[in-house]
Amino acid sequence: MIPLTNPEYLLRRALLPALAAVVACCRAPQTSVSSTSVPVASPRDSQPAGHITQTGRPANGNPAEPAVTAADLDRRMAELFGDAQHVESMRVPFDSGLMNAVDAEPTWDIEVRSYETLARVQRYVALFTHGEARDRFVERLSRGTRYESMIRARMRAGDLPEDMYYLALIESNFNPHAYSRAAAVGMWQFMASTGRGMGLRVDWWVDERRDPVRSTEAAVGFLRGLREQFGSMYLAAAAYNGGPGRIARGLSRYADQLEGTSGDDAFFALAEKKYLRNETREYVPQLVAAALVAKDSARYGISIESRPPFAYDSVRVGPRLPLAAIAEASATTVAVIQELNPFILRGMTPPRDSLKVRIPPGSRSRFDSAFALLTPEALTGANTVITQKGATWASLGRKARLPARVVSTYNPTVKASKKTGIIPAGTPVLIPTPAVISAAMPVPDPSIERYGRGTRTYVVRTGDNLSVIANRYRTTPAAIMRLNSLKKPLIFPGQELLVSGPAARASRAKRSTALKE
Repeated sequence: MIPLTNPEYLLRRALLPALAAVVACCRAPQTSVSSTSVPVASPRDSQPAGHITQTGRPANGNPAEPAVTAADLDRRMAELFGDAQHVESMRVPFDSGLMNAVDAEPTWDIEVRSYETLARVQRYVALFTHGEARDRFVERLSRGTRYESMIRARMRAGDLPEDMYYLALIESNFNPHAYSRAAAVGMWQFMASTGRGMGLRVDWWVDERRDPVRSTEAAVGFLRGLREQFGSMYLAAAAYNGGPGRIARGLSRYADQLEGTSGDDAFFALAEKKYLRNETREYVPQLVAAALVAKDSARYGISIESRPPFAYDSVRVGPRLPLAAIAEASATTVAVIQELNPFILRGMTPPRDSLKVRIPPGSRSRFDSAFALLTPEALTGANTVITQKGATWASLGRKARLPARVVSTYNPTVKASKKTGIIPAGTPVLIPTPAVISAAMPVPDPSIERYGRGTRTYVVRTGDNLSVIANRYRTTPAAIMRLNSLKKPLIFPGQELLVSGPAARASRAKRSTALKE
């Protein structure tokens, strides 16, 4: 937490009530937006008189001043202090008691009140607020406070609701190293191909799916594209979990039964059908319940401990540099450098690339001078040896006093004979130092992917269109649209498309037979 004796904190705390009043007075009146009736149980019809809805209008129809949000205060404080990034790093977490003093009643920028009485939502509310699950829920929310201001800022910059922050809770419990059985990785659970499609670096040395900042930026871009495709934040969330193709096919299959529903209501209507996988059906109710409980924690008797925000300075360093050297020049520990740079997998920067790395805030001013004093040995993450005739991983390991598996791990592109295990003579091989080995993360091969048997998928890249993809897989744009239930030929980077499968192969075989006849 921010120290209570911090002068800037005290100044900001003293100014918050006045700022809230200024922001409230300066805001333009909002226009309420009507919404389609919900075909499921909804508390809209039973709100007490005077209740303020999310459009800023009381349920009894009388206009009311919209609540002053943390985003409003952030913008105003940035104007006063003149440094938006500094304000972001110093900001008191959104759910703290100080912010609740300004916003007495919690507000959400995703629709939760309309769905809070649904049985699925109520089941998760009960789960999150009782028994052992409550303790785990609170601990994971506390972990999330470290990343909350960063995630909310990027959601806001990407024109997405800030409360989609809670999606990371459902995906990974805010764990940058979360790893699923399907090989989805990181806080936002990207498959390797999807991550690369969203511009993340995913290779043997660096896996930006584990980077809280870069993966959040990728998630924002992916969610924004899904919202544009489906016109609903909750349908976008369901597509994020279950795949856009499945959601699109479901909406198409049940189009007649879903007639009259739109937006977020369409997800809950589709969830009533026995079509979605159970995980996807329960995904959005978990999101709604988490947002309800976390932002109204006092109502449920929950106290969420705030952790220091994910703040840092950045420096660019050269290749093959141990994390231990970065830690020493930053006057910190290897564990701190690992926590700030979870995307560096092997205990050192990549063998051929310079890399921008994070160091503790305030340490950049002394980094260069301290770095210049390090010995050549401290700056060397791996030494290069040239293999002699008959060398194997085992013989190289014995000379270096390292397990053969460790030596091979740091040389992923070097191929030994499958029959004899011999490495070609004259091959450069990296031998890592003990400091590098001790700082390496025990992670699986990031190239692992798993898809359904007989089905091929493609992750859309920047500049792709359906014609380009169709030519690559010897099919047609129309076939890809049918396979993915696309009503329009619109795709976006990061979108995962089915490009072949049993239905597609049957279609090609039928077309081939017709041509022969």
